[in-house]
Formats: sequence, C-alpha cells, structure tokens
Amino acid sequence: MTEADRTPLEVFERHESNVRSYCRDFPVVFERAAGHHMWDTSGRRYVDLLCGAGSLNYGHNPPAIVERVTAYLTAGGPVQTLDLHTTAKADFLERFTSLVLEPRGLGDYVTQFPGPAGTLAVEAALKLARKVTGRTEVIAFNGGFHGASLGALAATTSPLLRGAAGVPLTDVTILPYGDAADPDPFASLEHALGPGAATPPPAAVLLETVQGEGGLHTAPRAWLARIRELAQATGTLVIVDDIQAGCGRTGTFFSFEDVPELRPDLVCLSKSLSGMGLPMAALLIRREIDRWAPGEHNGTFRGLGLAFVAGSAALDHWTDPYFTDHAAELTTAIRTSLTNITDALPVGAVEVVGKGAMSGLRFPTPGTAERIREALFRAGIVAETSGSGLVLKLLPPLTIPLPEWKEVADTLGDTVQILATA
Repeated sequence: MTEADRTPLEVFERHESNVRSYCRDFPVVFERAAGHHMWDTSGRRYVDLLCGAGSLNYGHNPPAIVERVTAYLTAGGPVQTLDLHTTAKADFLERFTSLVLEPRGLGDYVTQFPGPAGTLAVEAALKLARKVTGRTEVIAFNGGFHGASLGALAATTSPLLRGAAGVPLTDVTILPYGDAADPDPFASLEHALGPGAATPPPAAVLLETVQGEGGLHTAPRAWLARIRELAQATGTLVIVDDIQAGCGRTGTFFSFEDVPELRPDLVCLSKSLSGMGLPMAALLIRREIDRWAPGEHNGTFRGLGLAFVAGSAALDHWTDPYFTDHAAELTTAIRTSLTNITDALPVGAVEVVGKGAMSGLRFPTPGTAERIREALFRAGIVAETSGSGLVLKLLPPLTIPLPEWKEVADTLGDTVQILATA
C-alpha cells in the first residue's frame, strides 16, 4: 500500500506516537475552523465545546486577531526573539498591565515569559518560590493538574501521568481539595500550615480555584481565604494556576477575582492568553519577590512575536461592552441550562459542577459521562470528560451566540435524559 492509498487516519496510526489521546475520542480529520465550529474532511460541521482545552476562549481564528497577526507577518515583524526587546512585546505588556492588571489591583506585578507552555509557567513559579523562601516543600491538592514536566508533575495527581515519570516525584505534599475535602475542609490545612504544624512551613501552596482536569471541583471562598491567612502567617507563597480557569473562562478575567482575600503572590497563565491558540505562557510575580538574577531561568521560545501580537489583539475584547455583557449572559445561560437538565432527572442522578463557562455535569456512575460524550460526538458536538471520567466538561467559546448555545443545551439535555437513567 502506498501513502496515497492510505486513509487519513492511517497516516496518524503509521507516523504519530502512541501517546496521542484526544484524537482517539474524536476519530475524524479536521481541516477548517471558525468561531465555535470545526469542519472535518467530509464537510461535516461540529460545535466545539472542547475549545482546545480552554485555549480558544474567543473561538477559532477570530477575524480581528487573525488580521493583526497577518499584518504583522506581512510587515516583516520578528517572530522569534528570545527575550530581546520588541515593539510587539512592549505593546502586549503595556496593554496587559493597563487593561487587565491595574483595574484589578494587580498593577504592582511584573510579567515573566518562561516559554510557550503552561507547565513552564508552573515550573518557573515553583523554582522562584523555593528561591525566595529558601524552602523546598510545596503543598498541592488532590485532583490538581499543573503540567507533565517533572516539577509540575510532582504537584499533579493523575496516576497515569505520574506513573510515566520514571523517577521519584518529591518535595510536594498533596492535601484534600476544597469542596472535595470531607468532612472538614480546613483540617488538613491547619495540620500542614497552622500553629503547631508537625512539619516546617513549605515554600508555596499551589492551587487551581477550579480544577479543570480534576473534575471541575470549585474551591470555597472561605477555604481560599484561610489558605492566604495561614500562608501569610508562615511566610509561604501562594501560587494560583489560572492556566485553564483564567482569561475569562469563569466569568472574570482571573478566576480568583471574586475572592479578594486570596491575592496570590504568583499567577500562572497560558492557554487563551494568546487569544487564538498560539503557544504562550506567562508568570505574574508580585514585584517584591521578583528575585531572579538575569538569565537564571530561561528558554529559547520566550519571545514569540505572533503570540504577543495576538494576545494584544485579544485584549480588545475586554474593552468591548458587547463582549463582556455577552460573556456574562453566556455564563448565566450555561448554568441555567445545566440546572434545568438536573432538575428534570431523579435526585442524585447528576450534579452541576464548575464555574461560569467552565462547567459540567458530574455523574455518580462510571462510564455515564463517556457514553454521553460519544453520543454528543455522533450528534456533531465535541466535548471532553474529566475527573476520572465522571464529569462531562463543557468549555464553549465565550463568543458562542446564545441561540446556538440553547440548541447545544437542548441536544445535551435530550442525550442526558436518555443515557443518565439507562
């Protein structure tokens, strides 16, 4: 058989590593995308609720962002510049500070570009926290996902990912997480960080306010406030991993904006930071703990000009009342739709979880969410599962029109009604 005789899927089977995963759940070849839609090679259209695992909050190929990136390339703008000064980076930094950080009381934070992936932002945060405090231990939480590079992986609790490390994953203590810490969500915190703790205080506490891969658990405000209080008392830094929950996904730009008591020392961002899925990550650092020596933490792809340009263009959304109003309406509509689905089922058959446009349905029986995902795909809707397969996770673009969300919700409701009670 020649290459020309092979089906498109056989190309991937023959040439791509066995490690691929999402494509196994959605076995078609996509060739075009726009907004909240993707088309496969047969011309079939799909509604994308996977959204690049949260890296496409503004949809596929937003025209205004594509136009800016295209103009930059056409004008010969530098694409890769390490950490050299460029007009593209200057524009992004100025706009990000004035449009995002300063209005949210974070104007005293500086930005580090550690490389193109979220896990690199986590690695930089952990390394800096250990440097600043002179301590080694880090507290993380059950269900957390922070990346697959070794430092971040030590704070990630997926058995599959941890099992692939090949070396011991050390210097991280895993505690029960917020709303999943039963019966007392504060007990483990007090034991690890409170007065009379059995161990020395750690360098940092690393957390997601909403766990994307861990099943959409959402941290209670009182629990987050207590973390900040205990960390303050022990000189421990607080790192918020907002890689998936940030950039508007939960209804506000940062997922922690409705918990002013938390005020993290370090914030990890990536995914939708570039606005159109270009690789980009950033670490926000409270200025007084920016104790890096020049070159002490580096990486080749810190200066991706296209990502800076796209990220600057994406920030226009946050100055557009139509977008911000629509995003607020959408997050309300999502929660209403999901609540209506649960109300139509027997008590305990399904639970609404998550926050804003990072919400989903948790089923008590293993396999239910997977069956619903498969049925949705047959109906032309792409969505993923999380939380060991118990949760159907929905990440629609923040730009999806409300009438089209309603159509999706109706299909979802019909599918759940059939399969959740089967």
